Amino acid sequence: MEIRILGTGCPNCLRLERVAREAAQEAGVQAEFVKVTDIAEIMTYPILGTPGLVINGRVKSSGRIPRKEEIIAWLKEAEG
Repeated sequence: MEIRILGTGCPNCLRLERVAREAAQEAGVQAEFVKVTDIAEIMTYPILGTPGLVINGRVKSSGRIPRKEEIIAWLKEAEG
């Protein structure tokens, strides 16, 4: 599973990465984390603000830090 964190490295982007890693660990999901910091690449995603969270190519949130429980649910959904 691939989890992308979209953002330039601001404190909220770092916090989202930390929460997403914790969620993956709690859900028992093996995931590769990719930080996308290039503005041009971030703009290819349909988001209006950072940080953004993309799981397996699908944007799950943008402009906010979702709760860990939300991320766990998205990870389980992505696992199928």
